[in-house]
Amino acid sequence: MPLNEYLTLYPLAFVIFALVLGLVIGSFLNVVIWRLPKMLEREWRMQAHDVLGLPTETPLPTYNLMLPHSHCPHCAHKIRAWENIPVLSYLFLRGRCSNCAAPISKRYPLTELACGLLSAFVAWHFGFGWPGCLMLVLSWGLLAMSLIDAEHQLLPDVLVLPLLWLGLIVNSFELLVPLHDALWGAVAGYMALWSVFWLFKLITGKDGIGHGDFKLLAMLGAWGGWQVLPLTILLSSLVGAILGVILLRLRNAKTSTPIPFGPYLAIAGWIALLWGGQITGFYWQFVGLK
Repeated sequence: MPLNEYLTLYPLAFVIFALVLGLVIGSFLNVVIWRLPKMLEREWRMQAHDVLGLPTETPLPTYNLMLPHSHCPHCAHKIRAWENIPVLSYLFLRGRCSNCAAPISKRYPLTELACGLLSAFVAWHFGFGWPGCLMLVLSWGLLAMSLIDAEHQLLPDVLVLPLLWLGLIVNSFELLVPLHDALWGAVAGYMALWSVFWLFKLITGKDGIGHGDFKLLAMLGAWGGWQVLPLTILLSSLVGAILGVILLRLRNAKTSTPIPFGPYLAIAGWIALLWGGQITGFYWQFVGLK
C-alpha cells in the first residue's frame, strides 16, 4: 500500500509521522534560529562595506546553515550523530556537552518538542491531505520567525516573503481559500499595519511597529484570506498588551523598551487559520446577531 493511502486510511499514523517529522524539523529550526541572524548580519556588513567604499576586509570563514558543522560553543566539540537526536540526546546527555560538560541551552529541546507537538496537532486537526501538509510547512515557518523575532527583534525577509508567495501560489489552486480572498488578504494585511505605523509616527515621531510585521500579516492574509485578519489583529493586540505589561514588570523595564510583535501575530494568525470561523461564529452567536 502506498504511503499516502496508508496515512489517509490511518489518521493516527499520520499524527505519529508528523510528530517524528516535526521533531527532526525542530532540530533543523534550531540551526536556522541561531545562524540565520548571524548570516544576515554578515551580509549587511559586507553590503555597507561596499557602499561606503571601505578597504577590502579579510575574507571570513564559511558560515551558513550547513557549515561549519554543529559543535559545542564552549569547547568546539563536533556534535556526533547520536548526540543530535531530537530531545532524546539532550535527556541522555543530561543537558551537558559530552566533551566539556558545559550546560546545553534548554531552548534546543524545547524548540524540538514544540515543533513536534505543533506538527502532531496540525496533522490531527486537518488529517492527511494538501491542507494538512501545507499547514505543517506554515507552522514550521511561523515557529522559526517567532523565536528569531523574540530574540533579535527581526523578521527575516528570507523566511517571510517566500511563505507569502507560497500562500498565494497555494491558493491559486484554492487549496485553502479562493485566490481573490488570498490576494486581498495579503494587500489588506500589509496596508493595515503600514497605516498604523505611519499614523503612530506622525503623532509621536517614533517608529511603533517594525516593517517585518507588515509583511508577516500580509503573509497570514495570503494563506487565510482577508477574513482571518480582524481576528488576528484583535488576538495579537490583546495578548501582546497583556504579556507585554507582564514582561516589562518582570524585567523592570521602561515602557519605551521595544517588544517584538511578531510572535503575537504568528500565534494569533495560526489560531485564526485553524479556528477563525468557529471563533467568529461563536462571537456573533454570543452577542445575539446569529
